[in-house]
Amino acid sequence: MRISKSRNIEDLAVFKQQLLHWSQQYEEVIWMDSNQYNTSYSSFDAILAVDAFTSMQTDYFDAFESLKAYQESTNDWIFGYLTYDVKNGLEQLQSNNFDGLEFADVFFFQPKKIFLIKGNQVEIRYLNVVEDEVEDDFIAITNTVLESHSEASHPIKIKLRIHKDAYFEKVNSMLAHIHRGDIYEANFCQEFYAENAEINPLETYQKLNDLSKPPFATFLKQQDKFLMSASPERYIKKVGNTIISQPIKGTAKRSSNPEKDALLKRELEANEKERSENIMIVDLVRNDLSKTAIKGSVTVEELCKVYTFPQVHQMISTITSQISENTSAIDVLKSTFPMGSMTGAPKLSAMKIIEELEETKRGLYSGTVGYFTPEGDFDFNVIIRSILYNQSKHYVSYSVGGAITSKSNPLSEYEECLVKAKAMRQALEH
Repeated sequence: MRISKSRNIEDLAVFKQQLLHWSQQYEEVIWMDSNQYNTSYSSFDAILAVDAFTSMQTDYFDAFESLKAYQESTNDWIFGYLTYDVKNGLEQLQSNNFDGLEFADVFFFQPKKIFLIKGNQVEIRYLNVVEDEVEDDFIAITNTVLESHSEASHPIKIKLRIHKDAYFEKVNSMLAHIHRGDIYEANFCQEFYAENAEINPLETYQKLNDLSKPPFATFLKQQDKFLMSASPERYIKKVGNTIISQPIKGTAKRSSNPEKDALLKRELEANEKERSENIMIVDLVRNDLSKTAIKGSVTVEELCKVYTFPQVHQMISTITSQISENTSAIDVLKSTFPMGSMTGAPKLSAMKIIEELEETKRGLYSGTVGYFTPEGDFDFNVIIRSILYNQSKHYVSYSVGGAITSKSNPLSEYEECLVKAKAMRQALEH
């Protein structure tokens, strides 16, 4: 049984920082922050889960079956991730590209300690602890002194896994596949990385989050491996019998000039190429959701709506469906994974071509982090705009990508990647 206590928070911004600093004593940490984006689909403003009571870690083989067994036997809150490479257990696919990070394919844990923040209230839910521990921890958190600067870090030298000319060649290869009719669209990604690198993960996450203020920010620690994510994208959410997916396709840079910025937003709204990218993925998501949906219940709630974030304007669509009472939450995930916005259409052909042309195993990048509630509801984001770090190997990585369609121009695609990479690069600069 979980002990549940509620507390009022006087200064939300300070409390969130204190909570994150306090959490670093644990080996397993997942923090998800909406940065006060008030969307109609938000359940909480922020969530922290720490300290595994139980956990499961596995490779891609039978990953969803293992997760289902773990979720059903736990019958509690569980938090964790699925890497992109879980696809290999769903189709005849492989991931043989270079992997400098070495995250497990699947990891979930049942946290002893959960903090659910909504407005100026935090609900604290503890498992298998004495009641005094809740109060002791709350006092320790609110007494945490926030240091303005950590120790100086070593400069980081960022390298490109695919250089500009090679990127153009690969995009042209993908365009040849499109013109042949093998695919309509595919998401092509490239890695930026640093070897022999030492960073302060929490400080790096806070810098990245301050730059981007996204609605699906995530900090994950699993022993020596870290994710610092400024994701703007929800993959999929379940509330009762309703499923919600919100793919992003279509990006425009921001301008500090308000008039020019408004023009850039309007141009994105009217851009035929960006809209076609988005609509293709909406069709793919509709098809994926229909596999578990009650017939006729798949609905496009919002098509190609442009939202503004500190770094970029983004085109987002919202698709919902209804499922029957006896449909498993894990089956909904399995039938939609990996998300359409990070693969392409048709999905299987796109994934094969992606593997052939990319140089890096995606791993947790373009995978998903999220949680299940005891009632079987869930919420998962898309891991993009993220820095990944293997502390033991001193390896730092961030990847960016974009949708390649028949209207793609290799130079424009390359420049879009640099726009998306800007916040990660800045967060790593000293």
